[in-house]
Amino acid sequence: MLSTRTLRSTVFVIVILSLITLFSAQSRAQAALLMEEPYGFFGSVNPTGHNAIYFERICAETPIRLRRCQDGELGAVLARYQGINGYDWVAIPLLPYLYSVENASDVPARVNRETVNRLRDRYHEAHLLSLGENLSPGNVLHGGWTQLVGVSYERRIYAFRFETTEEQDDALIARMNDSGNRSHFYLLFNNCSDFARRALNLYFPHTFRRSVFPDAGMTAPKQLAYRLERYASKHLETQLTIFEIPQIPGYRHPSRSNKSIAESLSTTYAIPIALLNPYVAGGLFVDYLVRGRHHLIPNNPQLLSPDNLGALTAAARVAQNPGSAGVQAPRAVVGGSAEVDGAQTANFGLKKIGVAHE
Repeated sequence: MLSTRTLRSTVFVIVILSLITLFSAQSRAQAALLMEEPYGFFGSVNPTGHNAIYFERICAETPIRLRRCQDGELGAVLARYQGINGYDWVAIPLLPYLYSVENASDVPARVNRETVNRLRDRYHEAHLLSLGENLSPGNVLHGGWTQLVGVSYERRIYAFRFETTEEQDDALIARMNDSGNRSHFYLLFNNCSDFARRALNLYFPHTFRRSVFPDAGMTAPKQLAYRLERYASKHLETQLTIFEIPQIPGYRHPSRSNKSIAESLSTTYAIPIALLNPYVAGGLFVDYLVRGRHHLIPNNPQLLSPDNLGALTAAARVAQNPGSAGVQAPRAVVGGSAEVDGAQTANFGLKKIGVAHE
């Protein structure tokens, strides 16, 4: 039989270990590299797509100033854009970024142009006027504030979720708030993926860089996701998990898969690269044939709907092996409801608006 002293010591050790476990769980949060598919006319010309980064612990005090999130907040998405009144980056809360609304119950299952414009205009009037009252909504050739909200009406998104620490997130908040936040956007060498690359390097130093192959010295969304997968395959503590955020149907035709620069040689990239250096163009083509067909996305990634976006904030139970594209992301129960199975439709849990496809 244990003595009173031994029993007290045992209880003390258990309490200490429990506190350490609780503190460790609280000190970690989730972030995700968002690889967004290309769409429309510009997506045909430049089929690389777009990058943004979601942070569970980081929220938007304003679209251009960050703070720690409070209880109940879902975090924010940061990205670099062109045409936002000279700002280099903007932060938008997760739900409005995806759907232009502030409550998941307000997300329609199907939309038309009128519905999308109404939802965007409403959010713009309520939260984005601080970016400039005369801020352009954008057009086919130039971006504007409409690219900040309702992204899921335009395209499908893949979220590559990884774990972060309080120290890392606080460092990013301080860095972004202290920056001048003035745009130096340049499509080839200072684009949205370059912004994401620099942010990811704060979490995984010296991991993300430009490369001649397969992106001709540029930074592209697919290559960032590939490098994150490769890093996570060697560092299981990253707990990388891949999710799919489906495109809401009705507004646009379905978006297209992201391509690297090497895969995009049939587009306008081929001409300038071949003129500058035909050997590089040839090398890119060979590189694509040799290793450019890496299956980046699992066969059945877990689908996220507006009702279960909390899956992005839930710690992964088992680390997914990024080197195996056929491994399905683990399922969990968030907020008391089962998450959507990858084989189910993208409209699970959404209310319907009966409008015809564009």
